[in-house]
Amino acid sequence: MTRWASILTAAILLFGSLWGGPSAAEKAGGTLRVYHRDSPASMSIHEEGTVGVIMPMMGVMNNLIIYDQHIPRNEPGTIIPELATAWAWSSDGTALTFQLRQGVRWHDGKPFTANDVKCTFDLLTNQGKEKLRLNYRESWWVNIAGVTVNGAHEATIRLKRPQPPLLALLASGDAPMYPCHVHPRDMRQHPIGTGPFRFVDYKPNQSIKIERNPDYWKPGRPYLDGVEYTIIPNRSTALLAFVADKFDMTFPNEVTVPLLADLKAQAPQVVCEVTPTSDSVGVLINRTVPPFDNGEVRRAMALTLDRKAFIDILAQGAGDIGGAMQPPPDGAWGLPREMLASVPGHGEDVAKNRAEARAIMRGLGYGPDKRLPVKVSVRNLAAYRDPGTILIDQLREIYFEGELELTETATWVPKLIKKDYVVGLNVLGVPADDPDIVFFQNHVCGSARNYTGHCNRELDMKIERQSMETDPMRRRQLVWEIDQTLQQELARPILYHRRAGTCWHPWVKGMKMMVNSQYNGWRMEDVWMDR
Repeated sequence: MTRWASILTAAILLFGSLWGGPSAAEKAGGTLRVYHRDSPASMSIHEEGTVGVIMPMMGVMNNLIIYDQHIPRNEPGTIIPELATAWAWSSDGTALTFQLRQGVRWHDGKPFTANDVKCTFDLLTNQGKEKLRLNYRESWWVNIAGVTVNGAHEATIRLKRPQPPLLALLASGDAPMYPCHVHPRDMRQHPIGTGPFRFVDYKPNQSIKIERNPDYWKPGRPYLDGVEYTIIPNRSTALLAFVADKFDMTFPNEVTVPLLADLKAQAPQVVCEVTPTSDSVGVLINRTVPPFDNGEVRRAMALTLDRKAFIDILAQGAGDIGGAMQPPPDGAWGLPREMLASVPGHGEDVAKNRAEARAIMRGLGYGPDKRLPVKVSVRNLAAYRDPGTILIDQLREIYFEGELELTETATWVPKLIKKDYVVGLNVLGVPADDPDIVFFQNHVCGSARNYTGHCNRELDMKIERQSMETDPMRRRQLVWEIDQTLQQELARPILYHRRAGTCWHPWVKGMKMMVNSQYNGWRMEDVWMDR
C-alpha cells in the first residue's frame, strides 16, 4: 500500500503539471485527417473489440484511471488518475474505492457522478436493467460482485476474491465510463462521453468524425479542432492518398515492413515507427467439428507450421515468436524460448516436423490422392487474409486442400462466438499486457470468447491463482506454466506476434506509440498540428 501511495502521489503531481494551456511551441487548431481501414458495426467501445472503434472513440471517452499517454510502455507504475482523483484497496483486497473528480460533465451537459460508475459496471456485469447487445469483454469483469456509491463522488468496486491486476484492466482504452442517462443502443450510433472530443457522426463505409470538446474538464486540452477518419479498405489506395498529403496519418500498425520501404522512398520526410502491435496471430481449430475433434489431426496441423516463414514473408523478419502472452522484451509475461521448445511445431527442423505430420495424416486415411478439404475463415482485412493464405499453403504440405473464407468485420466475432467455422486464422489484440485479460477472456472453460472450445478445469484453477498472486515473481512462474500448457494442448496455436508501422507527416506533433498495446494511446488530447 505504501508503494502504491507513492506511485499515486507522483502520478498526480505529474498529471497535474500537464493540465496547463498550450506552451509557446504548441498550436491550437486544425483537424487531424486519418485513413481508417474498416467499417465497424458500431461506435460503442463496450460492444466492439476492434481498434477501428477504440482508436476514434477513445478520445470521446474517459476512464476512472488510465495509462500515462506520454509513456510508451504500459505498466502498473504508469497508471495515473483520470475521472478518479485517487483510489485505495481495502485491507483484504476485495474492495477498491475511488474518489471521483468533481465538476466533470458529459457532452450533453449532465454531471458525471458515482452513479455513472455503478451503471457502467452494472452494464458490464449484466446486473443492470439495460443490457449490451454484445458484452464483448464480459469475462474481464466476472470477479466483480457489484459497485456501491457513497454520495456523488465516491464509488467502491467490490470483488468476490482479491484481484490486484484489476487496475491494469481499468486503465486500458477498453474500460471507459458510460452515462446512466443514455441507453446502450444510443451509445452504438451516438456515444456520449466526458472526453476531450465530442462525437459528430459515423457514416458506415465512409467516415467517422469527432470535434473538440470546448468544455473539457482539463483546461487547454485538446489542441486539435477535431479528427476525421476516412474509411478506405484498400491498403494500397489509402497509402497512395497518404503520400499525396490527403491524410496526415496512417491507420495504426497498418504499414507492413515491405510497404514501409516503398512509402519512405516516395515520401522520405514522413515519420514512421515500427512497433509491436500487441496482436498475436493464431490458428483457431473448432474442436466440436469432426475430424478436428481428433487430437491427432490438430497435432498434425501444429507440426506443419513454419512460423519463421510467416514473419519473413509478411514482414521481412519483423515479428516475434511466442505463446499467448507478448514475448519479451516488450512483453512482461511472455514465455522464454526454452519453454516453447516442448510445443508441437516449435522445433527448428520444419522438414522433420512435416514428415511426422504426414505420417499422422496417412494413419488417418489421408494422402496425396485423398486430401482433407477445409475452409479457413478470416476477417476481410489484409492483416488476416495474407497470413491466412500462407496457412493454407502450409496445410497443403500435409494433405489438406484449403479455401479462404472471407467475413466482414461486423459479423466476424459473432461468427466465432457461435463457432460457425471449422478452421480460422484470428488476429487477437491485447488491450493491456496482463495475463488476466488474455487468460480469462480467451481460455477459461465457458468463456464466450473461448472460440475453439478448449477446456482444462485444472488449468482454470491455476489461472485464478495467478490472478490473486501478489508476488510478481511467483505470478510470472504461474503465468509461464499456464501459457506453456495452453501451447502444448494447442488451445490456440500462436503463429507469431505482429510488428508493423504507423506513419504521420512531420507537421503532426505529440504522437506517442505504445509498445505493448495498440489500444491505449488514442486519447489524442496532446496531439497538435504545426502547419
